[in-house]
Amino acid sequence: MNYNKTVPTNTVTREMNQLCSQVGNVYETVRIIAKRANQISVETKQELEKKLQDFSSVSDNMEEVFENREQIEVSRYYEKMAKPTLCAIYEFEHDEVYYKNPAKIDTQSVK
Repeated sequence: MNYNKTVPTNTVTREMNQLCSQVGNVYETVRIIAKRANQISVETKQELEKKLQDFSSVSDNMEEVFENREQIEVSRYYEKMAKPTLCAIYEFEHDEVYYKNPAKIDTQSVK
C-alpha cells in the first residue's frame, strides 16, 4: 500500500473513546495498532534493504558512497514516508486491520 498518498503526516488529535469504540477497550486498541505498526515497519525496512542492495558493490570506496545520487533519493523517499504508527492508525480507523482475541473467542465458545 502506498501510504504517502493516503496517510496524513501531520499531527492529528484523536478522540480515544471514538477510536476504541470497535474493540471496547483502550489498551486492546493500542495493542492492535502497535502490532500493526510493527508489521508495517518490518515490511518497509525489508523493502528498503532490498532496494539498497542494488547499490552495494564489493569495491566501494568513500568517494563512490558519497556520490551515489540514486541511493540518496531512495533513502530520502523512505525518510519522508508516513511513520508506521500513523499508517496503522489510519488502517484501524478505516477498518483495514483484521484482529481477533483468542481469549474472547474461547470464553464465548464455552458458554
